[in-house]
Amino acid sequence: MPIREHKLSSSNLVILSLLGDLSICRIQFLVLLGVVIAAACPLTTALTLTMGLLKVGTPKTWDDSKKNLKYIRNAGVKQFISTYNRVKDLKGDELLWGDEIEYGIFHIDQANKKLRLSLRGAEIMNALNKQESLYTNENEVAFVPEYGAWMCEATPARPYTGYTSDLLRVETSMRLRRQRMLTVLDENEIAPTVSTYPMLGAQGDDGTVPPTKVGGPRAQSDYISDDIINPHPRFGTLTANIRQRRGTKVNIRVPLFRDINTPEYANYDPLQGGFDGCCGSDAQQLWRYGKGDFCAETYGNRRILVGCSKSSLDEEFSEHHNSTDRLQKWLVDVKCSGCEGLFYRRVPGEIVADADWPRNGDIVIGYEVQDQPGWVRLQNGYYLPTHSDDKNIAFLRKVSSRAVTSNTELKRIGSNTPLFRMGDAAAQNSKDALSSLLDGEITLANGEARPAAEEVGLTIEPNGSGEQEDSGSDSLRAAIHMDAMAFGMGCCCLQVTFQAKDIDESRFMYDQLAVMAPILMALSASTPILKGRLADTDARWGVISESVDCRTPAERGRNDPNAPYQELNAQGKRRIYKSRYDSISTYIYQAVIAPENNTSSIKSKQLSNRLLNRYNDIIVPFDEEVFKQCRDAGIDPALAQHIAHLFIRDPLVVFEGAVEEVDDNTQTEHFESIQSTNWQTVRWKPPPPRNNPNDPHIGWRTEFRSMEIQLTDYENAAFTVFIILLTRVILAFDLNLYIPISRVDANMQRAHSRNAAHKGKFFFRRHMAPLEIGDVGYGVKYVSMFARAGKNGSSESSLSSHTGDDNNMNGVSRNRLMAPCATGSEEENSFEEMTMAEIMSGKGDYFPGLIPLVSAYLDYIQVDKSTRSKLNSYLEFIEKRANGELVTPATWMRNYVQSHPAYKGDSVVSDEIAYDLMIACKEIGEGKLHVPELLGDVRIEPITAEGAYDAKLGSNRANNEQLLDLLRRYTNRSAFGSSTATVVTGTETMTETA
Repeated sequence: MPIREHKLSSSNLVILSLLGDLSICRIQFLVLLGVVIAAACPLTTALTLTMGLLKVGTPKTWDDSKKNLKYIRNAGVKQFISTYNRVKDLKGDELLWGDEIEYGIFHIDQANKKLRLSLRGAEIMNALNKQESLYTNENEVAFVPEYGAWMCEATPARPYTGYTSDLLRVETSMRLRRQRMLTVLDENEIAPTVSTYPMLGAQGDDGTVPPTKVGGPRAQSDYISDDIINPHPRFGTLTANIRQRRGTKVNIRVPLFRDINTPEYANYDPLQGGFDGCCGSDAQQLWRYGKGDFCAETYGNRRILVGCSKSSLDEEFSEHHNSTDRLQKWLVDVKCSGCEGLFYRRVPGEIVADADWPRNGDIVIGYEVQDQPGWVRLQNGYYLPTHSDDKNIAFLRKVSSRAVTSNTELKRIGSNTPLFRMGDAAAQNSKDALSSLLDGEITLANGEARPAAEEVGLTIEPNGSGEQEDSGSDSLRAAIHMDAMAFGMGCCCLQVTFQAKDIDESRFMYDQLAVMAPILMALSASTPILKGRLADTDARWGVISESVDCRTPAERGRNDPNAPYQELNAQGKRRIYKSRYDSISTYIYQAVIAPENNTSSIKSKQLSNRLLNRYNDIIVPFDEEVFKQCRDAGIDPALAQHIAHLFIRDPLVVFEGAVEEVDDNTQTEHFESIQSTNWQTVRWKPPPPRNNPNDPHIGWRTEFRSMEIQLTDYENAAFTVFIILLTRVILAFDLNLYIPISRVDANMQRAHSRNAAHKGKFFFRRHMAPLEIGDVGYGVKYVSMFARAGKNGSSESSLSSHTGDDNNMNGVSRNRLMAPCATGSEEENSFEEMTMAEIMSGKGDYFPGLIPLVSAYLDYIQVDKSTRSKLNSYLEFIEKRANGELVTPATWMRNYVQSHPAYKGDSVVSDEIAYDLMIACKEIGEGKLHVPELLGDVRIEPITAEGAYDAKLGSNRANNEQLLDLLRRYTNRSAFGSSTATVVTGTETMTETA
């Protein structure tokens, strides 16, 4: 009987049939510092690699580069627009995906029990790639350079495809990569899969082999040497240019773990409630990475202010101005005779005659434009003036974030006139029109708005600003201080990139995976030690974020006597709220209010200039001119905002002879120079150019970047497989994970907290599927569709009966098209705080949990028993970690240090402790040491260098002496040396004895 392969389907399914088909090709995604090093191959051809931005050339100095920054930014936008127009209509690409694992190579001094960095990364990478060139079977591995001279990245050289059999290839490939790494390590070298080198910056001049001297002109660090940076000129230039653009060295401060003898806490009050930090065991201490300038100026580099998750607003608290960096609510209140409201502006000064212009009494959401006083940019992408040109008549007034008006901004979508206020009948007709447009999924407010603020009942302060929210509690903590890019970019991680079938799917999955980024970072946390100290955090992300923060003081919101900087983007004065390595700031999927072929679709076209994603609730700094260029080129508002946001950054590395020489119509080098140095939790990747007809086809891709690296290949494979399966579940079951971006940012801060995977709570969407109407006897009630899954009834249904009638001609469901417009504000209670166990396993009858959904999907595609057994093992492992039965690598490492005989309870990780810990990590990864609290009953089959490469059936002739020498190994056996031989002659058998 032939064996059936099972496709990882993404065809839309009516979920309740199980609680789910996609296409395939071959592609490999390799990433260097966020830059695609990608190649694809047909099933029958060999893979070729194109090295992206890691190019051979001479980088310019920062002073020389500044002359080219504006040209590169402008050319980068042109290159994107050219690419977009060339490939925007690509459809039908098949699921192809790859993973990346980074390794650090350490030298072990057994006699003195000391670790050092082994700066042989380039040598080891070259040796491995030379070996790979001799082997062309399906087990090929690609090794590429990383930031540190002690680092190397490895990926499968061939892509994974959309069949379930490839899910089983992942762990095998990861084991092979570890095995081949062992073949080139010296006997005094190890390469455990750990996030950081625990002693980086703590060993002075005695931290590397060969020895290096602390300092150097590029990083100018007080703790590490420039010589630990990869010798390729790009990396050193990147380091120096970040420092020079910023105007100072980078300033990384991480909360220090407080133990019973930690000297930095000697003058603090006694510990209460155990060692759970400032918040106690029922809340999470928040490290507000990237927002600590005020604290550094006030308390120096050895202290840091932390917050507490007990406060609902504490995650957005910004130290330097004692307020939050979020969008504000504004009351439309035009007090002049005959004025009913305002027209929207496409840009300041350019009126848009949309029918649903905001009337007096409406609440709009937006923020003041820094460079254009008197204008507010709204959440929907339009602008409104705050007052008349002569400033005598106020148009908008700030109100409390808790203010709610009976006028919703969407209420008049499709209204046929902007010339007068609607009466009751007109208002009701508008409600009906909107209900039709939104298929009843948006609840309409009752009643008519009143024109004056006093009548609406809003709280307005005398100065016109909304009432101040409680900013939450702060605590001053001791800090681990670091001052160089290597502390962040020297971290190792696990990343996954997959190809979508078209641009629509890639953008939708970008948004959905952005929500998952902090969740899986917390669940995979593995970074509890920094610079030889126990940190009061468990994850690496914030360290990297601060290590590449190139913002000027003015861009960080500080007084900047040196501004303006003529050559920099916006003269270095635009307020930028995040480092270029951070969580995303805007969703990019452009919603459609009415499905195609709907009779109201003509009316919905009035919204084509809108940013319709109501979950974009934080300020998004963006380049106004870039936004206009993209819109004029026909790019929708959501994507135009994303590109314009990326282009608030300057390029960081400029190569000689690669500025005006680049063809903007056929190349994307300048676009990638900015795109690739926006290191966010997820990255959206347009198809790269094909420079000749033989170049492989590469489609629209999404990269998931937040996960921490694990100690074993089993764990890394489990997380990789889980995220791929989750993408199929979201598409096949038509799920919606949207929550406000501010809550995603809050989750990122919570995910850093110590033991967040077990003790933390995260904001997550309550209803991933559209609500259904249920009759409880007292009127209409909206209930979760999933509630029916727990009721008695037949579990049998046809898996092939769904015809996809609710899809448009491109196969996109109505639910997906409208997902960004689904109810999603805090007032609408579309999300809540959940534990990791609830997110993964379920909560109540309305939230089934991600793991049951993945299991239902595997039933849907009818996975064979053998494959299902392995996948179930991965899912069970993730579920046990989520509910606390298994610990994260970060928790295990912290416990290991605290229980080590040499530990003194002072938060110090000595050379001896670090040595023993890394040896243990190595042995766990190689299957020589089993740790039940990490893996439960799962045992890792031992990995050795033996058998790392297949033996080739060669035909090169051996010389006679070689042959005889080999033969003697066997002719000397006892059978050959026997004194008795049997001779067969004709029909007789004779026995001869010597």
